[in-house]
Amino acid sequence: MKFLKIKLACVAAMSLLGAVPPALSAPPVKVAWVYFGTPGDGGWTFAHDLGVKTVKKELGSAIETTVVENVPENADAERVIRDLAAKGNQYIFTTSFGYMEQTLKVGKTFPKVEFYHNTGFKSSPNVHTYNSRMYEPAYLAGIIAGRMTKSNVLGYVASFPIPEVVRNINAYTMGARSVNPKVKTKVVWISSWYDPAKERQAAETMIGQGADMLMQNTDSSATLQAAADKGVFAFGWNSDMAAVAPKAHLASVTQLWGSYYVNVVKDAVAGKPFKGNVWGGMKEGMNGLSSLNASLPASVKKEVQDKQAEIVSGKFKVFSGPMKLQDGSTKLTAGQSFTDADIDSIKFYVEGVEGQLPN
Repeated sequence: MKFLKIKLACVAAMSLLGAVPPALSAPPVKVAWVYFGTPGDGGWTFAHDLGVKTVKKELGSAIETTVVENVPENADAERVIRDLAAKGNQYIFTTSFGYMEQTLKVGKTFPKVEFYHNTGFKSSPNVHTYNSRMYEPAYLAGIIAGRMTKSNVLGYVASFPIPEVVRNINAYTMGARSVNPKVKTKVVWISSWYDPAKERQAAETMIGQGADMLMQNTDSSATLQAAADKGVFAFGWNSDMAAVAPKAHLASVTQLWGSYYVNVVKDAVAGKPFKGNVWGGMKEGMNGLSSLNASLPASVKKEVQDKQAEIVSGKFKVFSGPMKLQDGSTKLTAGQSFTDADIDSIKFYVEGVEGQLPN
C-alpha cells in the first residue's frame, strides 16, 4: 500500500509538471508465410516474396515476420504450419494449392490463429482463401499471341490438370481465337509446379511441333529461355520475366500480392483481423499484364488495352458466350456467362485446344 501511494504521488507530480509517463508500446504482430519454393524461382514464390517485402516496408516494427521456404505439399507442410502456430504466429499465409488440407487441419487445432490459404477452394471460420483471376491477363496474352503467331500453333507448358490451370489454358486460347480463329493450342503436362528441366523439355517439344508462341502455368523462366534459344516468342508467368529474354519476351502475366498482404496485415495490427475469402483480378490490382514488348504493333497494344478496360469495367467477362467446347458443342450462348463456382470447377478444354485433358 505504501508503494502504491508513492507511485500515485509520482504520477500526480509528473502531471503537475506537464510530463506524461512513457506509453507501453504494443508487441509486434507475428505473421508468417509458407513458401513452396524459393524467391530464386523467379516466378510464383518470387511474386509472393515481393508482396512480403512490401508488407515489411509498409508496417516495419509493428510486425514480426517469419518465412519458411521449400516446404513440400505433403505431411511436411502440416508440420511446418503447426510449428508456426505453436510459436505464436497469429496470422499464417500458406501460399500453394497443395497446402489446403494441411492448413484446414492445423486450423482446427489453433482456432484463435487466422490462416490464409492461396488458391484453395475450402475454408472454415479461421481459414480463408485468396486467389488471383490469372485467366484475365492470360486472355490478354492470348490476344497478343493470336495476332503475332505465324504458324497458328501455340504451346502451353502446364503443371497439374486442376481447374486453376485448365481455365488459364482455355482463357489464353479463347483470347487468341477471338482475333485469329485459325489458332490451335498444344499442351504438355509436366506434373510439377517447378522443374526447369521438364519445363524446358516440354517447351522444346512443342516448338518442334510448330509452336511459335509459348505460355506456361509453371514457376520458372525455363519456357521463356527455351523460346529465346529457339528463336520463337513466349510470355512470362507469375512475375515480370522481361529481363530474362528481352527479345523473346512478349509480355508477362503477373501476380501482384503486395496490396492484399498489406491490407490484411494492417487490419491485423489494428486488431481487426480480416476474415473472408477473396478472389481478385485486374480490377482489384491483384494481377496484370506487364512489360509488353516494344516491338509489338501499336494496333495490338491498343487492342489489349481496350480489352483490359472492358474486363476491369465488367463490360466483358472472359468466360462468357458464345463459347464452344473442344468437340464443337456449345457450352455458352451469347449473353450467358459462368458464375465464379463454374469458373472454379472447369474440367474441360474449349475449342482450339488439342489433346485430351488428363484425369
